[in-house]
Amino acid sequence: MTSLPPRHIALALLIAAIWGFNFVVIHVGIAEMPPLLLAALRFVITALPAAFLPRPGLSWRRLVLVGMSLFAAQFGFLFTGMKLGMPAGLASLVLQSQALFTVVFAMIYLGERPDRRLALGGAVAGLGLILIATTIGAAGVTVMGFAFIMLAAMSWGVGNVALRGAPRSDPLALMGWLSLVPPVPLFLLSLGLEGWQADWQALTHMSWLGFGALLYIAVLSTLVGYGAWGYLMGHYPASRVAPFSVLVPVFGTVSAALVLGERFPPLRFAGMGLILVGLAIVLWPRRRTAG
Repeated sequence: MTSLPPRHIALALLIAAIWGFNFVVIHVGIAEMPPLLLAALRFVITALPAAFLPRPGLSWRRLVLVGMSLFAAQFGFLFTGMKLGMPAGLASLVLQSQALFTVVFAMIYLGERPDRRLALGGAVAGLGLILIATTIGAAGVTVMGFAFIMLAAMSWGVGNVALRGAPRSDPLALMGWLSLVPPVPLFLLSLGLEGWQADWQALTHMSWLGFGALLYIAVLSTLVGYGAWGYLMGHYPASRVAPFSVLVPVFGTVSAALVLGERFPPLRFAGMGLILVGLAIVLWPRRRTAG
């Protein structure tokens, strides 16, 4: 099986670091503006490639379904959940439960059956989520914050299943066209739930720090990050690239601890460790026997 050369291993590590640190940047962004507004603005920027690249081979129905679940719902819930009391580092880890939801939804809607490794990894990660849930109320974690991050993970899982069987497309074009879907519903939700006064105040008084956070989330994390990830996935087997995604919550928790001063009580730390082990079991490539 094709191995990644050192320069592409470095690229995969850089992407994981960018995505992990993104949760710290989101924390900064939602302190500057309402979370649904931030999500809407992010997709206004990431939709720009759609003006220059052909539409991927998805029907309009599937394009809307994936754009609403994978982008609008996931990031609307994620940003709001962090605003409601989910620390950045912990959010980066709990969100990865999307892998478990993807397996469950694929079983329900596609009739897929997980093998023993998927079942074991899911059970280990699920136990980790239960341990984390028992720490709600400690160190700033709220029930609503945790629930919204779980809804974000579920939305990601729905989007993953909706993309199954879709024709292979240029990752940048796919991301750009999917990004056309979320801005209008997110703007409307922001106006209805967050209020036009809050939105107007945020837009007219955005600081350079808030503007930088928006650019990081939209340009560096999304356009550059997903573009580079798509490049790697297009050149190597998924089983060689996907395991690097396990490092995203590692970078997320470490950067949140260093930059934001987040601390993790022992039970929560044990839960985080179990989730990482479960994800590693699910994503790590199998060894092929000779002969």
